[in-house]
Amino acid sequence: MTSTVLHTLTVPWIRPPHRMDLLLTSGLPEEYEVTTAFVIALDSLDRMLLTRVDLPGRGWGIPGGHVDPGESPVRAAARELSEETGLSVPAERLSLFGGQRITLLEAPPADYRYPARDFMAFYTVRLEQPGAETSPPAESECGAAEVGAAGRGAAALPAGRMAEAARGAGQRPGPGRLRLTDPRWSRGVVPACPGNPRPGGRDDPSVT
Repeated sequence: MTSTVLHTLTVPWIRPPHRMDLLLTSGLPEEYEVTTAFVIALDSLDRMLLTRVDLPGRGWGIPGGHVDPGESPVRAAARELSEETGLSVPAERLSLFGGQRITLLEAPPADYRYPARDFMAFYTVRLEQPGAETSPPAESECGAAEVGAAGRGAAALPAGRMAEAARGAGQRPGPGRLRLTDPRWSRGVVPACPGNPRPGGRDDPSVT
């Protein structure tokens, strides 16, 4: 397994002292528990599929969420992609390319819900055709809406950095930002909408 650290930072939504490393990696890191999994889906026009979560304090982001007990990270990623966008892709087609490795620097408080060594896995898939319009299931927490240009008042790290890395991992680079419609295909990095992520949340990798 080979790994490259792209960036090291801290984020306000993890309260204990910590270090977050953005990784390019060919395998899941040892001694870290994978708690969440995300999918950067790119179509033949190099557009990326985004979704918007219709919950207070949430917004645009990469499809993904928590790994259920007994579920493998890659199957969690495929499930979340289907639940949040309506796009069904076999787990076998997803390729791990990186993630966010979170290391707490001291013992976590009693109310901390995550392991002291946590990994948020990022997978990617390339479709062989332009991505068609798609909608999440009716029971999904994600809905359809339209927002302004991506990146307005947004930070590109870490979600945008990971998206750029997905394009760079054997992909041709994307040509800039366009208007987004949710949940549809768009060019550009992932926007971090106001209020994202919700405090203490791990199911949205954006940084505001």
